[in-house]
Amino acid sequence: MTTRVVVLGAGFGGLELSTVVARECGDAVELTLIDKSEGFVFGFSKLDVMFGRAGAEQVLHRYADMVNPGVRFVRAEITAIDPAAKRVTTSAGTFEADILVVALGADLHPEATPGLLEGGNEFYTVPGAFAARDALDKFTGGKIVVAVTSTPFKCPPAPSETALLLHEFLTERGLRDSSEISLIMPLGAPIPPSPDASKAVLAAFAERGIEWQPEKLVRSLSDGKAVLSDGEEIPYDLFLGVPVHRAPAVVVESGLAVDGWIPVDSLTLETSFPEVYAVGDVTSVGTPKAGVFAEGQAAVAATRIVATINGETSGAEYDGLGVCYLEMGAGQMAKVEVRFVAGQRPIGSLQGPSAELMADKSAFGTERIRRWFGRDWAPSA
Repeated sequence: MTTRVVVLGAGFGGLELSTVVARECGDAVELTLIDKSEGFVFGFSKLDVMFGRAGAEQVLHRYADMVNPGVRFVRAEITAIDPAAKRVTTSAGTFEADILVVALGADLHPEATPGLLEGGNEFYTVPGAFAARDALDKFTGGKIVVAVTSTPFKCPPAPSETALLLHEFLTERGLRDSSEISLIMPLGAPIPPSPDASKAVLAAFAERGIEWQPEKLVRSLSDGKAVLSDGEEIPYDLFLGVPVHRAPAVVVESGLAVDGWIPVDSLTLETSFPEVYAVGDVTSVGTPKAGVFAEGQAAVAATRIVATINGETSGAEYDGLGVCYLEMGAGQMAKVEVRFVAGQRPIGSLQGPSAELMADKSAFGTERIRRWFGRDWAPSA
């Protein structure tokens, strides 16, 4: 008997799970992967485009180009999810599943921060990052504010990386002496699980003259000023913001979410509904919202799903381990390995920064595109 597996969302989690299940189960599974987007873009590729190191076409991996014969991709808008019946309604029709996986990530809402759309730029969505490239091209000097507008948010080291790359970008253009860079973050340290990594980042800020303002958020923008959570107002000439993150409305309406996100078993990624899994940013599993954690969770869920299809049981459990790359500028890359275990304090370690780790990050992207899309690709940086 063929098992119908329906995977919602084709980010890190959805791509990894679909690839593994299709490869391991062959004709025993009918796997459908549904996403509304045209293709996949790595988070770091957005910065490559934003800083003029790659074109938009170079970093977009179209789902239509996937060559995995075991994965049926459907580009559609998901309009309803019934987790009890494992039924999904979309703009392309209704899909019934024996096993359902929700990997829809977090939706971004720049409109939720008053003044952001009118007076600033967000750089976390693909269109936003590409539009920020145009804003940077026109920038002739002044004060740049990089800031977070709410928690939780994806890839906590990314705003720090953006500030460091801004320094390099402005230096190369001869604009650094006439410019200021401020980073406003809700965290007490740039990378809280790794004191060594945070120390290295703060030292880089001090060396480059980047102002660091921890434990604050930007609540609104008005008349060229960013209004902070403590009431302070900071003037700016260019604002680059991390927008509000929320679970997709269709997830909230399905009854899967509790307090805004989907609760899952932190070891198995199972939801409260039988044969319904959730992985990645859409969950409240307790790890940062970042693709590498979604991938790790998907690998565990995939192993358990494969066992179910084969009539077996699996003891696979999620270990909370993830690796993050942080480009420091000047050809230097840092690598942070962190582990999040429920009920325990996160632990992190630092490698680098070094020039050698630039190739390590490039291999990270190359390997995943080869695994998920079946083709060769290399990040521009």
